[in-house]
Amino acid sequence: MPFIPDYCNILNAAKNKKSDRIPLYEHYVSDLIIEEIMSKKYCHLAGGNFADKQEYFRNYCRFFLDMGYDAITYEQCAGYIMPGSGALGGHKPGVIKNREDFDKYPWDKIVDFYFDEYAENFKALRTQIPQGMMAIGGVGNGVFECVQDLVGFESLCFIKADDEELFEELFSKTGDVLCAIWERFLKEFGDYYCVCRFGDDLGFKSSTLLPPGDVKDLIIPQYKRITDIIHAAGKPFLLHSCGSIFNVMDELITIGGIDAKHSNEDQIAPFSKWTEDYGDRIGNFGGLDTDALCAINDCDIVEYTTNVYEICAKKGYGVAIGSGNSIPDYVSAERYVKAIETIRRLRGE
Repeated sequence: MPFIPDYCNILNAAKNKKSDRIPLYEHYVSDLIIEEIMSKKYCHLAGGNFADKQEYFRNYCRFFLDMGYDAITYEQCAGYIMPGSGALGGHKPGVIKNREDFDKYPWDKIVDFYFDEYAENFKALRTQIPQGMMAIGGVGNGVFECVQDLVGFESLCFIKADDEELFEELFSKTGDVLCAIWERFLKEFGDYYCVCRFGDDLGFKSSTLLPPGDVKDLIIPQYKRITDIIHAAGKPFLLHSCGSIFNVMDELITIGGIDAKHSNEDQIAPFSKWTEDYGDRIGNFGGLDTDALCAINDCDIVEYTTNVYEICAKKGYGVAIGSGNSIPDYVSAERYVKAIETIRRLRGE
């Protein structure tokens, strides 16, 4: 039988409800990996005219359909279009170093920059969504990542020591900008997005990157502003955040308003800890440690995937299975496909 997608499966998982099947989910799949699996070149079309973009998304969406996903994952990151950004992703010096830099920064232009750069992509994607599917994602980058991209993590720590007021305003002003982008995004493109999401890596292997008090006082209230906008549009919110963030999870749920959480790493905690500790409160996405999908890992990927699937099946609702992080270029396409085939076999397909 041909696969028939139904975005309600992933929507229910994000709402922590039972789905007809355990849905597949990925935060990101490299275009190069997709090209390898599809045996087709299409990446070059992303930078072309509108017709080229449509053809790009036709191939991109077809991949998710053929692989057995119920929704397309797609976002465009806010940090990339912020003038002078790159301190986080590009290891550049921060563009904001002090109060003077903050005051002269073109905060009021960023919303227009975002849609000038990305609106055509979202329009092209809309035309190619297969029947029965919707999209997951939207405005990439959370508050913490955007602040880091403008300032740099080390410099941000110095600002906290030197100018506490500026430190706090960086988060609130970034929250202002992201709220404005999300409001416009949902008005213009919310019709084909079933779950909204951003990635904001708050932690590393043993704790949050900032003191938990700063995350609770400065970052999570900004999340609340964004999730309120998303919930008002009738959509659930999925947080992707790497690292050990257990010391702020209660606040992320009760104050931040997250409906589901993605990202897990076996070195920090097995996926079962997330489902057991938070499964009665939020949806849990992921499960397969990305390291296990790499060619250098010698674990039996079929056995490993089966064990993770059984964790999801045991919970019975509010789960979506896939990598605990993403499928970047260095993941083994062969092992990734084998994991997907295992999941689909276990689903009875």
